[in-house]
Amino acid sequence: MRRVLKRFILVLLALLVVIQFIPVSKTNPPVTREVHWDSAATRALAQRSCFDCHSNRTTWPWYVRIAPASFFMANHVEDGRRDLNFSEWDRPQRSGFDDVKREVDDGDMPVWSYLPLHPEAQLSAAEKTQLIDGLKATFLQDPPTLAPRRR
Repeated sequence: MRRVLKRFILVLLALLVVIQFIPVSKTNPPVTREVHWDSAATRALAQRSCFDCHSNRTTWPWYVRIAPASFFMANHVEDGRRDLNFSEWDRPQRSGFDDVKREVDDGDMPVWSYLPLHPEAQLSAAEKTQLIDGLKATFLQDPPTLAPRRR
C-alpha cells in the first residue's frame, strides 16, 4: 500500500511540474471604448469588484503563473470578458443590466472563488445597492449593444 501511495505521489508531482510548461494567455487587450459611467463612484465600485474579470484592465496576481491556478483564472477572465466587458463597449455584449443586477443581487458576482484572495472585492449591502443603482444609470445613458442570445 505504501508503495502504491508513493508512486501516486511521484506521478502527481511529475504531472504538476509538466503542466507548468503549458502556456496560458494572461494578456490585457487594448481598451477600445470604455463605458461612459454615470459617476466616478460607480466606476470605482465596478473597478474594485468587477474589472479583473469584466474589463481589459485585469490585475494578474502572482499565483496566475502557477498551474493549475493559471488555467482556472485565465479561463474565468476569458469567460467574464466574453459575457460583459466594460473595456470593449463598442462590441455587442452578452449580458445586459438585468443579467448584471440578478448576478449581483443573488450574490453570484463577484464569484465566491475570487473573494478569498481578493477581499476588497466583497461588497456590503449598501455598496451592492449603490453599484446596482449606478450601473442602471450607466446602462441607461450608454446602453450596450446586446449580442443575440444563443439557444
